[in-house]
This record gives sequence, structure tokens and C-alpha cells, in this order.
Amino acid sequence: MYIAAAVLSVVLALVSLAAGGPKALLKGDVSASLQSEMGLGAGLVRFIGLAEVAAAGGLVIGLFWQPLGIAAAVGFALTMVGAVAFHARAGDYANPATRGNAMAPVALILVAAATATTLLLAM
Repeated sequence: MYIAAAVLSVVLALVSLAAGGPKALLKGDVSASLQSEMGLGAGLVRFIGLAEVAAAGGLVIGLFWQPLGIAAAVGFALTMVGAVAFHARAGDYANPATRGNAMAPVALILVAAATATTLLLAM
């Protein structure tokens, strides 16, 4: 079970770092879109990015200390629940042009739940 937990943790950490890094630095299209089109402030975008980067670090450290990995996976899942709510309010699920990007947080919730579960079982 540890191998599955390790693979899921590394994959989720890489995705979390790739998603959070540009937001934390306020660089790239996603950060600009969240600020200009979606109306989020720079501070909130940076906070979300830092939370995603912290989750990546917690997932990597969680390979050696599973309680931290479980907490990081649950925290990342909660962040993605917020993203789903944000996309729902913005109407992204009803719009075929934006539905694909809006489905990513849904898939990541499932991966984070699987990661937390496998880390728990690997203890």
C-alpha cells in the first residue's frame, strides 16, 4: 500500500506545485485571469497559491511522516472544494468553453481523497 501512497503523493505534489507556484508568484495566465476576469484580489490569489505550494511540501514530507501527508491531502482537497464552488458561481460548468478547466478541481478532489486514504492505510 505504501507504493500506491507514494505514487499518489508525488503526483499530487507535482500538480499542486505546478498549480500553486505561478499563483504564489502572481505570474502567468491563470493568476492574471483570476484577478482580471474573476475579480479576485492579488492577495487572495497569492494565498491560494501559497496553500497549494504548502500542500506540495506537506505531501512530500508526508512520505516519511504519514500524518502530515494525510493533513496535506485533506487540506488540498478542501482547497479544491473551494475551487469547485468558485467555478460553479462563475457558471463555468454550464459553459462548454470553460467546462474542461473547471473539471480539473473535481478530479483533483478524487486524487487527494485517494492519496489520504492510501497514506492512512500505509501507516
